[in-house]
Parts: sequence; C-alpha cells; structure tokens
Amino acid sequence: MIPIECLLALGALLFFIGVFGFVTRRNLIAMLISIELVLNAVDLNFAVFNRLLYPGQLEGMFFTLFSIGVSAAETAVALAIIINVYRNYHSDQVNSIENMKF
Repeated sequence: MIPIECLLALGALLFFIGVFGFVTRRNLIAMLISIELVLNAVDLNFAVFNRLLYPGQLEGMFFTLFSIGVSAAETAVALAIIINVYRNYHSDQVNSIENMKF
C-alpha cells in the first residue's frame, strides 16, 4: 500500500504544476492541459480522502467519476472554442483573443 502522505504530496504537486503552467503559458492548448492537471489533482485527492476517512465506502469514488465527466465536458467545450479562435485568427495564442473584445 502506498502511504497516504505520498498520494497527498503527489496531488499537491500536480495542483501546483497545473497552476504554474496556467499562469505562465500563453498558448491556449497548454493552458487547457494545465487546467486538466489541476482537475486531476482534485480527483486524486477525492480518492485519497475517501480511502482515509471512509475505507469501506465509495463516496469519494463517485465524486471522482462525476468530476471526470465534468472535466471531459469542459475539455470538449474548450477545444471547440480554441478551434474557433484558431479558424478566425490563425493563432492559438492568448493575445489573439484580445481582438475579440470589440
């Protein structure tokens, strides 16, 4: 069995890598991947806290499955928006979205 402290440290590491990637990247696809890392860290923490607090029950696993479904829907919508931005501005950089204000 993997110790819970290691799994929580992995979740925190994934979360901070995702936040750092979202803040520092200018590419829309890289920002989307960073958001997915943050959501995966949350899913990992749901599963770990389920194992810690309620070892015989599956509430955390159901929350994790629900979160994975929401992540998939969010990714589909975000990719559709990114494709639309790329078709209109021929760029996948964040600076191209600033032109959409007016």
